[in-house]
Amino acid sequence: MSIKQNFATWNYDSDLSKKNSLALQSVSVENVNLKKELHEKLKNVSCDSFDDNLVKYVECRQMNNLGIAGLPTEKYTEFNSLVSEMQKTFATPKLCKYKTKPVPAPEVDGATGQCNLDFDPTVINIMGTSRDAAELAHYWKQFRDKTGRLVKNKFARYVKLFNEGVALSKYKDAGEYWLRIYDQPNFKDTIESLWNQVKPLYKELHAYVRRKLLVKYGPEVVFEKEPIPAHLLGNMWGQSWANIYDITLPYPNKVQPDITQELKDQGYTVVKMFKKAEDFFLSLNMTRMTDDFWQNSVMVRPKDKDMVCHASAWDFHDGKSYRIKMCALVTEDDFTTIHHEMGHIEYDMLYSHQLPFYRYSPNPGFHEAVGDTIVLSVKTNKHLKRIGLLNEDYKDDYESTINELFKFGLERLTFLPFGYLTDLWRYSVFNGTVSEDQYEQSWWKLREEYQGLQPPMDRSEDDFDPGSKYHVSSNVEYLRYFVSYISQFQFHKALCTEAGQFDPKDPERMPLHECDIYGSKKAGNLFKKMLSLGASKPWPEALEVITGQKTLDAGAILQYFQPLYKWLKEENKKSGTFVGWTKGRHGVYKSDAELLQAMGNKV
Repeated sequence: MSIKQNFATWNYDSDLSKKNSLALQSVSVENVNLKKELHEKLKNVSCDSFDDNLVKYVECRQMNNLGIAGLPTEKYTEFNSLVSEMQKTFATPKLCKYKTKPVPAPEVDGATGQCNLDFDPTVINIMGTSRDAAELAHYWKQFRDKTGRLVKNKFARYVKLFNEGVALSKYKDAGEYWLRIYDQPNFKDTIESLWNQVKPLYKELHAYVRRKLLVKYGPEVVFEKEPIPAHLLGNMWGQSWANIYDITLPYPNKVQPDITQELKDQGYTVVKMFKKAEDFFLSLNMTRMTDDFWQNSVMVRPKDKDMVCHASAWDFHDGKSYRIKMCALVTEDDFTTIHHEMGHIEYDMLYSHQLPFYRYSPNPGFHEAVGDTIVLSVKTNKHLKRIGLLNEDYKDDYESTINELFKFGLERLTFLPFGYLTDLWRYSVFNGTVSEDQYEQSWWKLREEYQGLQPPMDRSEDDFDPGSKYHVSSNVEYLRYFVSYISQFQFHKALCTEAGQFDPKDPERMPLHECDIYGSKKAGNLFKKMLSLGASKPWPEALEVITGQKTLDAGAILQYFQPLYKWLKEENKKSGTFVGWTKGRHGVYKSDAELLQAMGNKV
């Protein structure tokens, strides 16, 4: 992507105006036309003729592998327009308030209408804090009605164009095109194997949470052996359950630190949270954020424009412009998200000396893992005390440790099946195994199989729930996040060992979950050694630099959560809790009409 296109994309994502949309389309077409010109000049040239000039050889290979850019200009423009339109639909829904009748569309406005709630942050906050099952179901359905359902036809067309484009570069389908970045022939099997390593722990956690929700909501809402209703988990997608820790905590009588309240009480601003994150990276001998970063990042939601609030980090590839875009609030969640996003920027800056085609991660999961590796230290009581967000007299004991691991498990462990199945679903769509009239049914089949979740009500194929996920509507490969959640624990274990805060031969003496690498130049320099490689080495070799092994392994995450795993197994056995799930009661019908007929028959 050209520098000019990077800036045009930034302008659109931070201000979803028609003007910026047209400007982005224009630059995209200009960029792809240039690529096509070079492709035409090189298509009859053997790239091997440049084997004594690495730069020209790689550029030749890239120009002969255009991917989606190989489409005719009209179709390429249509593809980009579809993605922009789906992205805008996701970013701008106005949801109707609970227990109010929707106002007719012409009457709805920001001043007087009842359907004027922003999804981010208003409804996100409601999903995280409400304990009214009916209210949660209302917003769960509203969001999907106003997003995924509206883009189903666009998505189907996008799939067709995406497959056409990658076929020009000899890929069977877009799924194969995405998997190429992992550069391993059986990578899907590797991911399935990793998931199977973690699955027993996930099932114990799932069973425990379901029992707690059954106590909270009763047997009319939660069913003893069935998949958990997806709207009850504190998150619009059920990918993180951290927001329901207050009603599921193993030891609820233990005093729980409220880091969000502490941030507010200490007068933190969003900018101060960013400065704190930078301080962590600097303590590891890493790089300071640039002037452009502080002047041009979008840190809070502007009042006068629509934007894509989904947090993201940007490298404009001009050697000086690095930015973060997000709609941050002063909360513990956003405090950790800022560290995550800044990890991307650190990685970008550390490999900026590499040749242009090596200025990226050898594996997109690694890029996601950098900041999250730091978060594993940031969330420890040791670090929170160090930066004054937790009282020095707060005592760690067995019960508080289980509570903390449980709360973090609700965030990290619960994500893994979702991080896997999202692209598992798209691979089936891309290769034609799942047709357009099976989108919804196949989505919920995977969510039941891997996550043990079911929708809060029956659905139909007129719905399109996967399209209500940002990454699906925005053409973003998602398996990277699963890879990240596995590899970040491998990184953490290696860095903690380097910092002298973990001994693999005696893991109980200094538990992995207590390690805080803040201030360890040794750990930071080891991390930098890997990050500065960029893509100049295959990812297994980069992984070996930091961990000493060339393969992804779930052993580190299991070691991190071992005390929790042991406690869950004992607790579930003691309470006679059913582990696993039967088939859910909510199904997917072929159409709204069939669904309405079925509902009528149930009355």
